[in-house]
Amino acid sequence: MSSANDSQASDGKFVIYTKHENYAIITINRPDVLNAINSATTEQLLSAFTDADEDDDVRAVILNGAGRAFSAGGDIGESSARILSGDSNPNETGGPGVVHMKIWELSKPVIAAVHGYAIGQAFELAAVCDFTVMADDAKVGEIQIRHGYGPPVLMTPFVVTLKRAKEILLLGDNIDAAEALSMGLVNRVVPEKDLMVEAESIAKRIAALPKKTVQMNKALINRSYELSGFRSALNYRDDPNFADLWEESQNDEETKDRLKVLQEKGWDAFRNERDANYHGRSVEEEKKAREKQ
Repeated sequence: MSSANDSQASDGKFVIYTKHENYAIITINRPDVLNAINSATTEQLLSAFTDADEDDDVRAVILNGAGRAFSAGGDIGESSARILSGDSNPNETGGPGVVHMKIWELSKPVIAAVHGYAIGQAFELAAVCDFTVMADDAKVGEIQIRHGYGPPVLMTPFVVTLKRAKEILLLGDNIDAAEALSMGLVNRVVPEKDLMVEAESIAKRIAALPKKTVQMNKALINRSYELSGFRSALNYRDDPNFADLWEESQNDEETKDRLKVLQEKGWDAFRNERDANYHGRSVEEEKKAREKQ
């Protein structure tokens, strides 16, 4: 995740919308901060997906990121300021989740093309897309538990098994492409140079199919998840049985102490404080580390 203190797109255009034949490409455009998603980016993503949904010529959408990453997740500078100010409700209009639900409800399939990193809110953004294609050297993960955040949008339990969901959300590790594929987090893994070629190939195949049948099949699949409680699970902050635990997590002093380091000393100091006792290493990496000691 990245801080909002870095430079941004000079013209304030944080999302680029382009149309190619019968599909559209929506690009998150804050490369200087690894496409961290702030409120302005959220609003522009909503606008871009609305344009794609309303264009009868567009039959599929590709979501990607400019520069070195798909996205480093939610803008931690913006979200930390909210928590430190005592605002414990991130679900106002423009908050995390509105873009995810827009993709879920979109009448056209959305393909995430992931390179570099897709972390936290961006991990969930890739997960809610109908297809996810990942570069073989990319990494994804729900690392926000390391600095005291819960999942912005609870997508993980709906795309992997129970044990895998707990591994992802309780350990906060970065996950490489091979493991992401084995977990079922992504559909395909390709070399980065072929990432957009593969994503556009899927988009073109979708565009060649009967439009209304594609729309119906996406809606049918989504309906099966909604009948099993998808929307209720995502709205966990509104559950009175969960209210106390949610409030306690937002007012956790350990979390606030770490975020104060971010505000006062910057990103590097925050990261060192956050990960001081956290390694996130695999068994093989732990063995190698011990051998070097």
